[in-house]
Amino acid sequence: MSIETTTHINFDGQAREALDFYAAAFGGQVAAMTYGQMGASDDPAWADRIVWGQVATDAGLRVMAFDVWPGQPHDQGANAFYLYVHGDDTAEVERYWAALSEGAEIRQPLAPSAWAPLAGQLRDRFGVIWALDVAAPQEEAAPQEEAAPQG
Repeated sequence: MSIETTTHINFDGQAREALDFYAAAFGGQVAAMTYGQMGASDDPAWADRIVWGQVATDAGLRVMAFDVWPGQPHDQGANAFYLYVHGDDTAEVERYWAALSEGAEIRQPLAPSAWAPLAGQLRDRFGVIWALDVAAPQEEAAPQEEAAPQG
């Protein structure tokens, strides 16, 4: 048996726009179902809101999102969570950063850090905080000398 976790972001009417934005930023595909398609609400104002949605990429990134149920309170909170993207391809992480930066508040510019060749943090135009970094190169271990037989 295997288990995987997927970040699920709750919105109040912006889920479709956010999913489209993340698909463009990461190069993935959006799959979504609306309240109207599911028959989950008789209110016409809710027909086009997202009851289930996700972006999935060939590289394995997956983000889910939906618009909270009618009448359900929504408070995104402050610093409630970060979406963390950790990669080993500098150019790819820089592409993601550039795409997510559109309309974003930069909290920590993407730059060299104490733990990574590049690391940064931003709050995107939907209020979601993303932390991105590039994996530090792994030093190759020195070959170990074989011990001489005791005799």
